[in-house]
Amino acid sequence: MANTTTEASSNAVTAQIDRNAAVDFFEELAAEADIRINGDRPWDMQVYNPAFLSQALSSGAPLAFAEAYMKGWWDCEQLDGLITRVLHAHLQKKVRKLGTLQLLKAYLSATIINKQDPDRAFQVGEVHYDIGNDLYRRMLDSRMIYSCGYWANTDNLEDAQHQKLDMICRKLKLEPGMTLLDIGCGWGGLAEFAARHYGVEVTGITISKEQQKLAQEYCAGLPVDIRLIDYRALEGEFDRIVSVGMFEHVGRKNYRVYFETVSRLLKQDGLFLLHTIGTDRENNSVDPFIEKYIFPNGEVPCRRLINDNSLGLLRLEDWHNFGADYDRTLMAWWHNFERAWPELEEEYGQGNFYRMWKYYLLSCAGYFRSREGQLWQIVYTKPQSMCEYRSLR
Repeated sequence: MANTTTEASSNAVTAQIDRNAAVDFFEELAAEADIRINGDRPWDMQVYNPAFLSQALSSGAPLAFAEAYMKGWWDCEQLDGLITRVLHAHLQKKVRKLGTLQLLKAYLSATIINKQDPDRAFQVGEVHYDIGNDLYRRMLDSRMIYSCGYWANTDNLEDAQHQKLDMICRKLKLEPGMTLLDIGCGWGGLAEFAARHYGVEVTGITISKEQQKLAQEYCAGLPVDIRLIDYRALEGEFDRIVSVGMFEHVGRKNYRVYFETVSRLLKQDGLFLLHTIGTDRENNSVDPFIEKYIFPNGEVPCRRLINDNSLGLLRLEDWHNFGADYDRTLMAWWHNFERAWPELEEEYGQGNFYRMWKYYLLSCAGYFRSREGQLWQIVYTKPQSMCEYRSLR
């Protein structure tokens, strides 16, 4: 009995030492990004349960920090500002080195397993896009565009999304009577806009049943066909192809197949516009919080892999980066969500949904504000095309 008591006491002392060491470590690390633990500035971190800090060191910090936030174990008045500082100072890399096992699992998952094969293609639709149109209707603009807006000469989300849609149509040089394929059409906002304002016939494809249903209603009476189908199974030929915010769900093991599919479906003198989040860094894993709670099987593409996998299939004509605009878009979504929460709480108020969604939107805003994340619009033609393409800029 005495030995058991002594052992328990020893374990408690060791745990306290580990906890104190973890707090000291994170205080020193946070200081590199001008963040104070329990400081009084808006971006400082308020820790209510310091036990999770030692857990973060042993299990991998990114997911542990996100889940601790969801549980209310720490908070921050300006979460987006904190995340911006963390990413700008590259603190996540220093902590990730300590979570070797988690990093190895993420690496193997990204490089060996094809998480975006046809059998899993509809999973993200079921987990993320099908959780309820009411949420997205209140969070997004009137057309429910769930991708980065273009904020040149405007200060509101509605105009930013309108400008983005019109810029896409002008980059594609749409003309009445053309056929347009929209890969990952969402709730039909771009399809409706292109059909109504540019007189084209649109085929939109999605892997979300809820998106298909609402898009069909939204585009009723227009020459728009919304299909529930994986892009790899599509047949036909189109004058123009566009893909907005869908390439992040393709995965590196399918990039070549994706560009082969686009090349197969695009007419000889056609144009293809790819709108995607991107990064200059060749990461072998995805953010574990985003993977687990928001976008299962997703992956932010890097510049080299896009180039390597499109070579020989498509000719690069224009590469436009306006990643800083995603920060403003996400903050607008967050303010809309927060404003609508009293109406949404009855349906989504169970568990940690509010704090999970807040962490998702504001951490992503910090990701783009730190310039770790980019937003690219890339225009392609086919290699033998005689089309003379000129940038809008």
